[in-house]
Amino acid sequence: MRAAPTILHLDMDAFFAAAEQAAKPSLRGKPVVVGGLGPRGVVATASYEARRFGVHSAMPMAQARRRAPNAAYLVPRFAFYRSISEQVMELLGRLSPLVEPLSLDEAFVDLEAGGVADDSASARRAGELLRRDILATTGLTGSVGLAGSKMLAKIASEEAKPDGLVLIEPGTERELLGPRSVRILPGVGPATGEHLRRAGMTTVSDLAEAGEDELVRLLGRAHGASLYRMAQGYDDRPVVAERDAKSVSVEDTFDVDLHDRVRIRMEVERLAERCVGRLRGSGHSGRTIVLKVRRYDFSTLTRSETLRGPTDDPVVVREAAGRLLEGVDTTGGVRLLGVGVSGLADYTQEDLFAQAEAAEPPSEDEPGEASVAPEAVEPEAPAERRWAPGHDVRHAVYGAGWVQGSGVGRVTVRFEEPGSGPGRVRTFPVDDPDLEPADPLPLVGGGAGTAAVA
Repeated sequence: MRAAPTILHLDMDAFFAAAEQAAKPSLRGKPVVVGGLGPRGVVATASYEARRFGVHSAMPMAQARRRAPNAAYLVPRFAFYRSISEQVMELLGRLSPLVEPLSLDEAFVDLEAGGVADDSASARRAGELLRRDILATTGLTGSVGLAGSKMLAKIASEEAKPDGLVLIEPGTERELLGPRSVRILPGVGPATGEHLRRAGMTTVSDLAEAGEDELVRLLGRAHGASLYRMAQGYDDRPVVAERDAKSVSVEDTFDVDLHDRVRIRMEVERLAERCVGRLRGSGHSGRTIVLKVRRYDFSTLTRSETLRGPTDDPVVVREAAGRLLEGVDTTGGVRLLGVGVSGLADYTQEDLFAQAEAAEPPSEDEPGEASVAPEAVEPEAPAERRWAPGHDVRHAVYGAGWVQGSGVGRVTVRFEEPGSGPGRVRTFPVDDPDLEPADPLPLVGGGAGTAAVA
C-alpha cells in the first residue's frame, strides 16, 4: 500500500456503445447495444441509455431485445475500437512507463513511476488532465480512479462512472470498504458471494471480523488468505508494464448448428485466416495450432498440433487446422468453431513448408480419435457482400454512411458522419455497384456534410 494515491485506473465509459454513438449522430442519447445479433449472441456493451432498461454486458441478446425492443442493435467493429484504444494507450504512456492494459478500454498506470504525481493534489491533477486529453483526442469519456493500490483504484473508477474521477485517500480504505458488499472485492463472484452469505458474511467488514482462519476454512488457503488481506484494504500488487500474450485465437458461434462437413471445413479455414491476421497484427508467430469444436450437445473438444518452428503463414495454419478437424467427430452438428495459435514468438521459421510436413502428431483431449489425411475440398466461392448493422459504407453519390439493416435483397443506409447532424436514410439493392464497404471515419477532426445531400 502506498502513502499517496498514485495508482490510476482508467475505464472508458460504455466503450463500444459510446464509440458507436460518437460515430453516428442519430444514435446519440438513444439506447445502443453492441454484440452478436444472432439467436445465440450476447451483449458486449450497452450504452447507459440501454442500461436503464436493464440491459447489461454478457446478457443473452434475445433477452436484451425483450427488455429494450427499440434500441439500436449493432455488430461490433473491433478494428475501429482498437484504433481508438491505441490513442488512449498512447496518452497513458505519456504519463508513465508503467502502464498495464487490462483490455481495449481499461488500464492501470503508475503515476509515481512517471514522476507526474507524489501526493493527492498532483495525482488528482494528472487524472483530470488525462480525462480532458482523452475527450479532446477521441471524443469519448473515461472514468478515473486514484488510490494507493490497484484494487482500490479500480473500485474508485467504478464509483466515478460515468465520466468522473474519484480519489481514495490512503488511510481511509477500511472505513470505505467496511459497509460494502463482499462482491466489491476482486475474486468474489456469484458463487463465492453466495457461499459467504450462507456463512453469514455479506459485507467487507463481516470478512474482516471473521478473521483469516475462518476464511481459509471456508475458501481454502490461497483464496481465504487473499480475501482477508483485501478486506483489510491491503493490496501490494505492482503495476506491470508488459503482459505478454500467450496465444491468439478467434472463434464463431453459429446461429444454426452446422452439419455439412465441407461447410465446417470451410469455416475452419476462414477462422484460420482471421487468426493469422491477428497473429501478424500483434507482431508474433507461433508453434502450436489449436482447434476448438463445440458440438450440438455443448460438449467441447480441443485438438492441437505443434510445428517444428513458429509460423505466421496462413497456408500452414489453415492446413494444420484442417488436419485437426479430421480427427473430430462432428456427427450431430457443430455450434461453435475456433482456431488459435499458441507458443508465440517474435520471429518466423524460414522453412514454412518443412514445418507442416514434419509437424508433431496432434495431441488429443479424448482417447480413441486419430488424425487422418484431409479430404479434398472445393475452393470456396466468393461470398456475397454482407451488410452488417452498424458497419461503415460509402456510396458514390451520397457519400459516407452506415448500415441500419438489410434483408430481402435490400440494404438500408443512414448517411451521416461523426461531425454532422443526424442524416438521411436511403435503401438500395444489396448488389448496388455504387455502394461499398468503407473504413471508419475519425471521431475527432473528420469532415461533415454528407447528411445534407437531398
